[in-house]
Amino acid sequence: MTARVNPLMRRGSTADRPFDLVVSPENAGWRYSGLRVLELPIGARARFFTGDDEMLVLPLSGGCDVTCDDERVTLTGRRSVFSRVTDFAYVPRESAVTVRAPNGGRFALSAARAERRLPFRYGAAQDVPVELRGAGQASRQVNNFCTPESFEADRLIACEVLTPGGNWSSYPPHKHDEPGDGESSLEEIYYFEVAPSPAGGAGCGYQRVYGHPDRPIDVCAEVRTGDVVLIPYGWHGPSMAAPGYDLYYLNVMAGPGAREWLVRDDPAHGWVRTAWQSMEVDPRLPISTCKERTRS
Repeated sequence: MTARVNPLMRRGSTADRPFDLVVSPENAGWRYSGLRVLELPIGARARFFTGDDEMLVLPLSGGCDVTCDDERVTLTGRRSVFSRVTDFAYVPRESAVTVRAPNGGRFALSAARAERRLPFRYGAAQDVPVELRGAGQASRQVNNFCTPESFEADRLIACEVLTPGGNWSSYPPHKHDEPGDGESSLEEIYYFEVAPSPAGGAGCGYQRVYGHPDRPIDVCAEVRTGDVVLIPYGWHGPSMAAPGYDLYYLNVMAGPGAREWLVRDDPAHGWVRTAWQSMEVDPRLPISTCKERTRS
């Protein structure tokens, strides 16, 4: 069996007005997970219907007003994904939504095919649990804004990961494609951004995905800001940040079972967790908090 999807999507490669990028269950070749990226100039707005999907409106840069049916919330947002942890909005399935950006901005809409119609809600930045995971050169920051323990949704699981330049994250390699004891079945999307250099240059990172005997897949992709890697199954990791260039990725997951994020490490590499006990967490972390930060 080979991979059912084209694992790497470039920015704009699957655009569908008014969105800069669209990943849907239909074009991904799976059943549950989705992502749209919306880029709005100053004063612009976008209107759309959620259909069968529950969604989160997550500012990548800038702030916005989100109107869902007859209710509205204002998202302060952020200057960039590296400057602060952001607030966000949850919009339910079967809803008419308008996103308006008075000062322009770029927004990610994480999505999952949902059965329940939950209330439209605001998620405050200060309520997002920030976790420092790993140690040494495997240190990274995880913003758990829509994980099962932090925010209610029907199927959607989403978090942000920030990896300092030169570090590896999504490591040791792990998978979640066989439901059972200690493992969920979740389709996953990685959306990437790379911090610019002080000279304004564009950096890159790398993402590895590989299969197991009955489900082969083999990906080692160079990723830049706006790129997406789709993971229908298989071991995934590491996500590699080039030295000098911090790496951001948004993880979007959903699947058929209970809303649980249970992973299984590749047994060939899981031992590295024990090595962290003698290492310190990278002192560059956290890269961001809920307060706006100016990068030096």
